[in-house]
Amino acid sequence: MPDAAAETYSYLGPVGTFTWLALNQVPEAQNKSWRAVNNVGEALDDVVTGRSVAAMIAIENSIEGGVSATQDALASIPGLRITGEYLVPVDFVLVARPGTSLEQVRVVNAHPVAYAQTRRWLERALPEHGHIPASSNVSAAASLLEVEHADAAIAPPGITDHYPLEVLAERLADSEHAVTRFVLVSRTRVLPEPTGADKTSVIAELPVDAPGSLLEMLEQFATRGVNMSLIESRPIGDALGRYRFVIDLDGHIKDERVADAMLGLKRFSPNVIFLGSYPRADRQPVAVPSRYADEVFIEARDWLRGILSGEPDD
Repeated sequence: MPDAAAETYSYLGPVGTFTWLALNQVPEAQNKSWRAVNNVGEALDDVVTGRSVAAMIAIENSIEGGVSATQDALASIPGLRITGEYLVPVDFVLVARPGTSLEQVRVVNAHPVAYAQTRRWLERALPEHGHIPASSNVSAAASLLEVEHADAAIAPPGITDHYPLEVLAERLADSEHAVTRFVLVSRTRVLPEPTGADKTSVIAELPVDAPGSLLEMLEQFATRGVNMSLIESRPIGDALGRYRFVIDLDGHIKDERVADAMLGLKRFSPNVIFLGSYPRADRQPVAVPSRYADEVFIEARDWLRGILSGEPDD
């Protein structure tokens, strides 16, 4: 009989959320058990305790930036690895109980992130509306059928496939190009092989709060031709001025330039957390200048080894 935890994936529920849509992109999760949770902490606790083999969590939005709750959790919970990333286009609809018109809407239920991403539309269409925060985009809609505190809700398109509600307005997102990036997190220590279109995620702390410290950290990557596709600071929490940095690198830790940069980062930073190397969601190959190709690093190491071993010059 199969282990239930090995067949279970956690996600921010209920069914129909953007996280649910992201998990639908994972081939290994299909036809397995999915466990809906209420927040990132619960999802990661499922992974740590073994209730689930992996959890899908939001980590970045093209409008709001990094998801601080996710970044802080990954920094504080040991033993987690990102095994893949998935992109979900973000758009919203306004839904209400059957028979409700747009003119009757006075209070809107919405997840805080969804509310922020539809604020301009709401202020234009419903300038006097009130807002009630919800734990997820779907729970905002579902609550309309349970209580009458709100007249309408901001929800993902397709919500009416799951709940008997009516759509009052569509395409509410302030940016038509909004995308949320999700990552699948597990406890595996097995690294996937490089594909040429990979990303590596790390969290690092500065050794001191002093002029040039951040520049010195960034130089670990710049001098090795490693591009950073994301860098965000988060307070460590033990004192003012103390920060850790969440960093995404273009490339795989098995790439020579990335491995060498990680060695430099480890020598520099008092605390480095390796979160994983995994295929990019867009599958776009990483362009690497010839002077940073793997063979250049290998040749340089062989040259130094020859000097140290006393080999004759060619």
